[in-house]
Amino acid sequence: MSPVAAARQRLSDVLLSRVAGPDAHDARQRIHGEPGPRWFAAQDPIQRVHGDASMYVGGLRALLLQSLHPLAMAAVAQHSDYRNDPWGRLARTSTFIAETTYARVEDAERAIAVVCAVHRHVTGTTAEGRPYRADDPHLITWVHVAEIDSFLTAHQVFGTRPLDAAESDAYVAQAAGVARKLGGTDVPTTAAELAAAIERYRPELESTPEALEAAEFLLHRPPVTGVARAGYGLIGRAAVATLPRWAREPLRLPDRPLRDATAGRVAGHLATRSLRWVLGGVAPVETGVAGAH
Repeated sequence: MSPVAAARQRLSDVLLSRVAGPDAHDARQRIHGEPGPRWFAAQDPIQRVHGDASMYVGGLRALLLQSLHPLAMAAVAQHSDYRNDPWGRLARTSTFIAETTYARVEDAERAIAVVCAVHRHVTGTTAEGRPYRADDPHLITWVHVAEIDSFLTAHQVFGTRPLDAAESDAYVAQAAGVARKLGGTDVPTTAAELAAAIERYRPELESTPEALEAAEFLLHRPPVTGVARAGYGLIGRAAVATLPRWAREPLRLPDRPLRDATAGRVAGHLATRSLRWVLGGVAPVETGVAGAH
């Protein structure tokens, strides 16, 4: 093995172990290697989107957007250990997406059942006394639409092979099936319905101390150091650049359209191309997709 190839392998192994857990290679074999029927085929848009390095940008964008719903964010703040164990949460989320996208039906259904069981025990009230529960279909749908909108947006901007209009609708429809199994209702099945769903939720979205703390942690105090910190910074810049304009002020993020269209896009392309080189074809859903499941 050449020195360059050896360095690439080391970087890939470190990334896999940090964001997909110590058993990342075993999980990959189980998810991709075990024979049996799957929900989706290799040519389906959902596998193309979830298998592209743009998911790193989409995942971070999803977390920022999801945090604007005060009930969803309260559930994360009060029941998630994302501050002290961000890698563990990341590994669980990426494995869930990998299992529901690529694994055998029985493994996908088991992953759904595990998340639903966890959701039944996540209840509480916000600082203002508003009750929430994680198995609320309305909140499940919000988490889903923010996630899928982010994955699709990032893929269309930074993906290797952006989807055409029909493929975009197919992607939203395929992802909707997973959301319904989790308990979501009124789940969008086309790109137009996805955009309309985001607009319907907008009156419910607001800035909260928990959302601001999450944005500060994700963008300015991430659990990465050294060279990786520079790469993460590129992903963060790209994630912010692709957020809707209305989402900036509630998170106290800069709203600079020209910089988003230039430096933000350059940062995203540089980050995703670098990740593709490091990973050498390993599906990103096993190496660090963020989300709120």
